[in-house]
Amino acid sequence: MSSLGILLALAVALRIGFFAFGLYQDEYLPVKYTDIDYLVFSDAAKYVSQGASPYLRETYRYTPLLAFMLVPNCWGGAWCHFGKILFIVGDLVTGIMIAKLLFMQNKSASKRTNLVLASIWLLNPMVVTISTRGSSESILTSMIMLSLYYGIEDRIAASAFWLGLAIHFKIYPVIYLPSMLYYLSNKAKPVVDFPVIRLVNCKNLKYLVVTGLTFAGLSGVMYLVYGREFLEHSYFYHFTRLDHRHNFSVYHMLLYYKSAAATAATSGFDTEKMAFVPQLVLSAVVIPLLLAKSDLSSSLFIQTFTFVTFNKVITSQYFIWFLIFLPHFLSRSDLISSKKLNGVVVLSLWIASQALWLYNAYRLEFLGENTFDYALFNSSLFFFLSNCICIHRFIVSL
Repeated sequence: MSSLGILLALAVALRIGFFAFGLYQDEYLPVKYTDIDYLVFSDAAKYVSQGASPYLRETYRYTPLLAFMLVPNCWGGAWCHFGKILFIVGDLVTGIMIAKLLFMQNKSASKRTNLVLASIWLLNPMVVTISTRGSSESILTSMIMLSLYYGIEDRIAASAFWLGLAIHFKIYPVIYLPSMLYYLSNKAKPVVDFPVIRLVNCKNLKYLVVTGLTFAGLSGVMYLVYGREFLEHSYFYHFTRLDHRHNFSVYHMLLYYKSAAATAATSGFDTEKMAFVPQLVLSAVVIPLLLAKSDLSSSLFIQTFTFVTFNKVITSQYFIWFLIFLPHFLSRSDLISSKKLNGVVVLSLWIASQALWLYNAYRLEFLGENTFDYALFNSSLFFFLSNCICIHRFIVSL
């Protein structure tokens, strides 16, 4: 068996082990392993299997496509685990695409180096936990990695189709469209050789059209079937959501007070909407212009890290969004070569800022200590500033 085959076998075995332990924990331990979102997905799937709307299930904020994918969950018996198996497969597909891209783009590195980098995803306990607990993030990450792979391979229509599907599945991958278009701007002759306009050529025009048609086609079908509630729950909700629980974001305190009925009634400033402005300007405009043309994969990593940092809601599973690009970024960065100390500092800062936040959240929720207004808020500020330092180091390390 090849080295890559051994790595994949270990990855499969690790996921089977976590899945099996999850079954045991759900059955015998008071704290359940299965993510509450998995129960939401399953309930939504039950509704669509009966010809009803998935949005009859409270808190279902996803495309109906996900509910349709999980209809086998409703068939009884062991089929209730179908969704988890599907998510594990998506997790492995994502890892395989990461490995393929590393061997394709990082040819100067040794095979061992590429395998170690690929293991950042394939053997990562956090990644394995998220998919085996029943989070659907791996379906999205597999779409994004397929889009990136076909884009690097210059298969424009295939790449654009997968990106359009990813945007329909969860709206945030739209930030990758400017990077893909800018990356393709020097892959063909411009339509008109004039400043700025020369960025437009047949390839990126085709990419834009196919992505737009895929997204619009899928969303149009869902709108015809489910009407405005599809738009409201799948897209508009995310612009106005006021989630404040288990939220690392620097906005969490403000969202908490805004979510209170009395405060919400008197407030005239929609922070939850305005928060998208710096987030999108940095992640969808500034960073693509700086990096996308020279190193698309690293640009996507830094874009996503920035998007998550400035998001008004941050939970641990959001870290998966940028982790898919981390192996390639590390292969190009000096943080694991000539400036390893900087790499250690960046990693330590990122972990320490999370640990401090989690410690204060634990004191609040489990010990009943009043850490909300000061310790937890200051921890969010520290986490945000630490991430900003990381972003700076990521950019200058390329």
